[in-house]
Amino acid sequence: MNHRDADVAWPGEEWSTAEIPESAAVRRESDELFAGGATPIDGRGVSLALAVIHRGHLVFERYGIQPDTIFGPGGPVGPDTTLVSWSMAKSMTHALVGMLVDEGRLDPYAPAAVNDWRDDQRSAITLDHLLRMRDGLDFVEEYVDTPGARTPDVISMLFAEGAADVAAYARSRPPKHAPGEVWNYSSGTTNVISRLVGDVVGHGATMDDFIGNRLFAPLGMKSASARFDDAGTFIGSSYVYATARDFARFGYLYLRDGVWNGRRLLSSAWITGAADQHATDPETQHGYGRHWWIWKSRPGVLAALGYEGQRIIVDRSRDLVVVHLGKWVADTQPVLDAHLTRIVDSFPPIAG
Repeated sequence: MNHRDADVAWPGEEWSTAEIPESAAVRRESDELFAGGATPIDGRGVSLALAVIHRGHLVFERYGIQPDTIFGPGGPVGPDTTLVSWSMAKSMTHALVGMLVDEGRLDPYAPAAVNDWRDDQRSAITLDHLLRMRDGLDFVEEYVDTPGARTPDVISMLFAEGAADVAAYARSRPPKHAPGEVWNYSSGTTNVISRLVGDVVGHGATMDDFIGNRLFAPLGMKSASARFDDAGTFIGSSYVYATARDFARFGYLYLRDGVWNGRRLLSSAWITGAADQHATDPETQHGYGRHWWIWKSRPGVLAALGYEGQRIIVDRSRDLVVVHLGKWVADTQPVLDAHLTRIVDSFPPIAG
């Protein structure tokens, strides 16, 4: 941890507030992020929430307007509005796995217990391969369905024939590479992991209780809820709903090295392993560890990243958590990430 336990501020029912440092560029950058209201403008997207936690205090938050979507009408977003995590849920799945690994109930280096894989090269896939997205499965992670082309696997899994049993769809994918050889970011991989967690603790309501009792409740994430498919699998790739303040609580757990208010929830080794970069996205320059990204490949700066610009950035060198929620399509996300990088960089590093 960055400070002695006695020096660390912990949120109670609510985050305590503090003044933002004079150097922080949050107000200026947020004006740019929220400039369009509910309408994308000038190559930018729609920002719905921005929350900044510095040295354990909420120093800035801002909310936008949810546009109308196919899922329902939009409207003003506020501190109590729950929004979808998309792939930030993958990092929460990492936390759930870590609890079981720490207890000796899962072995990350043993072959994954997937019966469908016993008789081919997939039998060599370990849980650690899955966590690092190096399982070798043929899975296409693309959210644009091009007419005349094969429907991307992530669309088929989440919204079409695989939606009733996301893990079954994912584990049915054939091998494309030997385990460990190639990094391929895949929501299917996470849902295989989620099913493995459920195989240990129970599926459906039992898994929901595990997530609530072991993760959400200790952190005070009262708004948070996980979503499940018809087979009782937590859709750990994509679906946790929470407020920006509660997503910040999850980031704060990793900022504090797996400890929450004096109670260790995850081992320090598990947190450190999340930031073990072994791949880099050539388009964004974000690195990848174990179900966490490394923001712009900066050592130790973890990031949970989700579709349409969902972000939790955890910078231990600045004692900082930044949460952004919104609707920024892929082409606009370099602009989003540039604004968020300027916000992070405007906070002073911790002395010593």
